[in-house]
Amino acid sequence: MSDTPPESPADFDAMARDIAEVPAVEVIVTVAVNLMSAAAVKLGLTEEGDKYKDLDEARKLVTALAGLLEASATEISSFHAAPLRDGLKSLQLAFREASLVADEPGQGPGEKYTGPIYG
Repeated sequence: MSDTPPESPADFDAMARDIAEVPAVEVIVTVAVNLMSAAAVKLGLTEEGDKYKDLDEARKLVTALAGLLEASATEISSFHAAPLRDGLKSLQLAFREASLVADEPGQGPGEKYTGPIYG
């Protein structure tokens, strides 16, 4: 049982107001960075190394990131999209390197959105 009281409707209204003030570009970029961070952990690219490595989970996260970037690229401008795409490509290459069985070109995580990734 949690000692935290349930949120009141006033708290929800305050959160909704706060969200309303955040530009869509900032929300999209924040979600993309969170997906990238989670994928890096699942790929074993953090200080903990293989402790949290799970390539099945990493595949899902990288694919979701690729889909988000593909769908929002025209909305967030190249200023924001370019570094996110670079990060995505790095994750895709890291996935290829970490996989014991290589995916066919175009079949790796997110490649249905980005096209084949070559090292």
